[in-house]
Amino acid sequence: MNRIRTRALASALCVGLLVPGCSSPADDVNGDGSDGERPGADTGTEDRAEATPTDPPSTPDPAGTGTATPTPTAEEPHPVSLPALMEQEFDGGDLQVGEVLEDAGAYTRYEVTYRSGDLTVSGIMNVPEGAGPFPVLVLAHGYIDPEIYTTGRGLAREQDYLARQGYVVLHTDYRNHAGSDDDPENEVRLRLGYTEDVINAVLAVRESSLDYLDGERVGLLGRSMGGGVTLNTLVVRPGLVNAAVIYASVSSDAVENFDRWTRNDPESSELADEIIDAYGAPEDDPEFWRNVSPVTFFDRVTEPLLMHHGTADDTCPIEWAHDTHDALDELGKDVTFEVYEGEQHAFVPQWQDSIERTEAFFDEHL
Repeated sequence: MNRIRTRALASALCVGLLVPGCSSPADDVNGDGSDGERPGADTGTEDRAEATPTDPPSTPDPAGTGTATPTPTAEEPHPVSLPALMEQEFDGGDLQVGEVLEDAGAYTRYEVTYRSGDLTVSGIMNVPEGAGPFPVLVLAHGYIDPEIYTTGRGLAREQDYLARQGYVVLHTDYRNHAGSDDDPENEVRLRLGYTEDVINAVLAVRESSLDYLDGERVGLLGRSMGGGVTLNTLVVRPGLVNAAVIYASVSSDAVENFDRWTRNDPESSELADEIIDAYGAPEDDPEFWRNVSPVTFFDRVTEPLLMHHGTADDTCPIEWAHDTHDALDELGKDVTFEVYEGEQHAFVPQWQDSIERTEAFFDEHL
């Protein structure tokens, strides 16, 4: 189902709009620090819309258990690839609720941890007042330098608003952030570990015995780099969540992300060389790069998706969003694309409109 809506800019004035490489009030509002920044090596999340899938799809998992059975292939997939994650068994669980961080009246904010493979990942969870059980939203934040990141940072507006509307909000820190365990290979592995952490966060919710969590109603929301993580999750584990929303997402073509933030960035030249030494440059090994790009596997997507993107986004160009939408639409997927005229990466003037549409979307599907 194809829906594209263009929204006019609510206000021409916006003090402190985000400028790449600079902090701004918009960063502070969203708690993302440098989320209008270059998302760094946002490389595990893309491929061009016209790319042809190189691997047959897995059997979808309508029960949402995260255990879809991949269709056998003649060759073992590269260990750093989305097909390898499709074959991986995930064991997310052991959701532990820790100290109270804040009593916001309408909800209580807790420290949490959960298991992601051999790692423990930290995060926060906002739990609405009342008996529940409540539907759950797992949030995947945009790039914030792990050196400055603190637990729960990023998507602050979304965390607060959605909890006030009666959703439990679990915001994952990802590995290498805040109180999470370290994974020294994650950058060279094109940050695919973040996708593992999001999948395991959903499984931790689904397997939890906490009576205020409704593990049958789980949604996923990602912003910027987290939008790419969300797209990865949808293709790796069809049926894991009930619906997903992405804001100002990175490209679904890994080459575009790699070129924009790693290969063409002098500060990332060492990492770029290491990645190219490990896997080959995109022009030399296009198959590898197709297999780390979710667009290659959009035929596997089974969940409704809502996309938000601004026409003035100079961090993640709106052309990327059009390519992602068009690739999904051509496959007959249930995708709604909200276009915001004049809106930048930070989503300030029209954020309220966008979050109300997000709430309505989750209300419909969860």
